[in-house]
Amino acid sequence: MTHPSRREVLAWLATLPLAQAASAAERALRSGAPYTPKFFNAHEWRTVRVLVDYIIPRDERSGSATDAGVPEFMDFIMTDRPSERLAMRGGLHWLDNRCRDQFSAAFADCSPAQQTSVLDQISTPPASAEFFLMFRDLTATGFWTSKMGVADLRYVGNTVVHEWNGCPDAALAKLGVSY
Repeated sequence: MTHPSRREVLAWLATLPLAQAASAAERALRSGAPYTPKFFNAHEWRTVRVLVDYIIPRDERSGSATDAGVPEFMDFIMTDRPSERLAMRGGLHWLDNRCRDQFSAAFADCSPAQQTSVLDQISTPPASAEFFLMFRDLTATGFWTSKMGVADLRYVGNTVVHEWNGCPDAALAKLGVSY
């Protein structure tokens, strides 16, 4: 039996806060009670809920980022990681200011067409805003670690395989490998 390397142990330990955050978000959703953010103020909370659903909208396969508890996940992350609070709060403020400059309204108060216009400007390289990249990554992490996100991936791990007959021939052929 081989022992995990130091790097593997550190990588595993780094996922624990994410798992804890995903669990906290899932509990908040299951409780049915309205969630009260611990980090975000009311305006920021409204903005976060709008923005995450632009990044991962509801589709025919699964719900939106908000449906998956991503805003709750982000709120937990911000309470758990004080070093990221200034970037988050400053980024939300920057986004509002950008919208006010263009449309005389905060992001959450803009029309969907105006919101999309601003997001198109800040989300495509090379003009990608650092805040948007961070926010997008947090949204993806929150969604894909949620119960809904795992189901959306059609992840079949963490299940008992009673009998393993190897990789199916069709998959081996597609990959161009054999054993």
